[in-house]
Amino acid sequence: MRLSNGSGGGGGPSLVRRRGAGGGHRRKSGPGAGGLVLEARGLLVLVALCATIFAAGLVVGTRSFGAPSADGPSREGGGGGRGSEVASPLAAATAKIAPSDVQRLILESARAEAAEREEKEEEEEARKRGDYKKVARLRGVQAPGDANYNPHRQIDDVVGDGGEEGLGVGGGDGAMYAGDRGDHGLDAEPEAPVRDTHGEGNDSMHNHFVEALKSEMDVVKKGKDKIQEKLQTYEKEAVKKVKKIKGRAEAAVKRLRGHAKGDAGGRGSAEGGGDGDGGGERYPYLTSPVAPDHDFSKYEPLGGGRFAEYTSGDAPYAVTATIRAADDELARSRRVHVKNAMKHVWKNYKEYAFGKDELHPISHKATSNWGGMGTSLVDSLDTLWVMGLKEEFWEARDWVRDYLSNDGVGSVSGFETTIRSLGGLLSAYDLSGDEVFLKKADDLGSRLVKAYDTPSGLPHGSVRLDTGSSNNFSWNSNAYILAEVGTQQLEYRTLARSTGKTDYAKKSEKVFEILHELQPADGLLAQNIKDSGGHPKFVGNKVSFGAMGDSVYEYMLKVWVQGGRKEKMYREMWDKAMTGMHEQLVQKSKPNGLTYIADRIGSSLDHKMDHLACFMGGSLALSAYTDPDGLDSARAKRDLRTARALTYTCYQMYARMKTGIAPEFVRFHGENDFAKSSAPFYILRPETVEAFYYLNKLTGDPIYREWGWEVFQSIEKYCKTQYGYGSLKDVDRPGSVEDRMESFFMAETLKYLWLLFDPDSEIDILNKVSQ
Repeated sequence: MRLSNGSGGGGGPSLVRRRGAGGGHRRKSGPGAGGLVLEARGLLVLVALCATIFAAGLVVGTRSFGAPSADGPSREGGGGGRGSEVASPLAAATAKIAPSDVQRLILESARAEAAEREEKEEEEEARKRGDYKKVARLRGVQAPGDANYNPHRQIDDVVGDGGEEGLGVGGGDGAMYAGDRGDHGLDAEPEAPVRDTHGEGNDSMHNHFVEALKSEMDVVKKGKDKIQEKLQTYEKEAVKKVKKIKGRAEAAVKRLRGHAKGDAGGRGSAEGGGDGDGGGERYPYLTSPVAPDHDFSKYEPLGGGRFAEYTSGDAPYAVTATIRAADDELARSRRVHVKNAMKHVWKNYKEYAFGKDELHPISHKATSNWGGMGTSLVDSLDTLWVMGLKEEFWEARDWVRDYLSNDGVGSVSGFETTIRSLGGLLSAYDLSGDEVFLKKADDLGSRLVKAYDTPSGLPHGSVRLDTGSSNNFSWNSNAYILAEVGTQQLEYRTLARSTGKTDYAKKSEKVFEILHELQPADGLLAQNIKDSGGHPKFVGNKVSFGAMGDSVYEYMLKVWVQGGRKEKMYREMWDKAMTGMHEQLVQKSKPNGLTYIADRIGSSLDHKMDHLACFMGGSLALSAYTDPDGLDSARAKRDLRTARALTYTCYQMYARMKTGIAPEFVRFHGENDFAKSSAPFYILRPETVEAFYYLNKLTGDPIYREWGWEVFQSIEKYCKTQYGYGSLKDVDRPGSVEDRMESFFMAETLKYLWLLFDPDSEIDILNKVSQ
């Protein structure tokens, strides 16, 4: 939505939004120090488990390769089972190792390897002397004449598969069995030298076991690395939890001090937040002003679940004049950084993309993907003005005067061009009074309005600015999109008032006359409309306050405000829709009772909420404060409570993500309220900070500035690039910045953040009166 004071009278009406295509349970406090003790205990159990698994591997190895024998290096035969035992220094050493004695294991392993080297030296000497029987015995093989000789029980590491020649053993399956010939075995006096199999992989029993030991040590090393990673993770989590605990403690101290001082003041009307007397705890979350050189790189999102007292839409704290003054001072220190963000973007836009539709924030490429109409420049004019960046504003005005032309522009989205470009020019005119902007707006409006030349009077989705021909989108089966036909009236009515050309207003207002006739008893409108020979009707059965439906409801209310609250049809349509929404679509999540607006498909609910739907927090608050029955009426109280509760949910959509930034939409299911789904990206959308702005301005509650500051810090840390601010591909993947920056980031997101932290603004959101 675009905000501005008008020239003369009660203020300008150019309230413009732009979108893309188109009492539960109170949450308990998070775990305290006890959670850290449990995590540390779990870590110790993990270490012990690794050691036990390691020792178990040694036991298995000993049983597989043989247990130590008291008789030295002899092999005991026996039947046909694999019960033979081999004595070796390594086996003797490992037999003594307790399951948890890892250090002794390493020492014994070293000793065993030393003994093995000695055996090998003896074997080499025996081979030189021709004493092959000793060589064989050193190898652990029994020869004929030995007490335990058994020709059918030779070890399988002397001869390989295929009957390779070895220590006198015939061919066969690796010589594990001697085959059909019952006399196969080791000759008493081999004629050929014994084959040296040391160093050939795992050819000896000792090498088998040494390799197994090395493998186990690799496992231990990997386990150690994993443990170190876990420790680092636990340390980070512990720091976050300490911060949370510290924050809760500080808040508790502030509340106690507030009770002790008994500061004058209290809750305002409509359950707190405004001026007036009343009780309630004093607001506890004020912090010190932010330094001009604040380092955003050190910011770490603090996670969700905090500020649970706001879950159900309550106003839990009294906001006194003293608190409000201190909060204003804090806000002024924060708005400096929002202006710096705008300066950062504009500097690079001016250098690399001045007059182009978009600047790409990573590659600093310039593109004209909106028809080559300087969309980012025109869309951001009012932001430059309200931030006091007048030099930049007048430079942009000169470009509009000298270079902006619609003559060669082909097909554009009528909806997007109206809210971005036409709205941008009209807001700049409203704020500055410069006729250049009105002249350009009139030229653009005269081209766009040709989209309304249809049998029913509903505007086509696409229009050519050079020829005036128009059509609907084939991807939507040539149906009219609800949000698009119902989100142009503020701009055309402003253009009509400023130029005196009433046709602009009449054509756009006819859309709401049609929607008024089509509006069902529950007030909820389907998102697609077909025009059958000049007789429009709803098609499909989806109702959504997200994409393709959202802003038609917003314009019901704001067109009524724009017209001085005199045109009853718009307010009646709004109130009817809000009753239907509360009765059918407003839901509570499990387990924490977060408020959300579900979609409806037919008679079933789709428990999904778009980031786009977060604008309803601001619109519901505006509805309450402008209710014809007064702010104390049951309807106004209902709307304000839902506004607060819904905005808390939207804040949680940010706070619960790793980057502290919300995804495109979430699904409410399971036992943890909601989760991001198939659209984990963030394209720098403004709806949530817009709701923060409305609620802060209307109720005076400083909490919305706190939440807005968290969101801004996350944008600074995770979206800022060398040349601007980029979208995030996945809000749970820090560093997934994309080379994309929509014009509404400067035009809305930064503007609302500035206005949120600007206590000195002259913008009046309650009194938008059309002259």
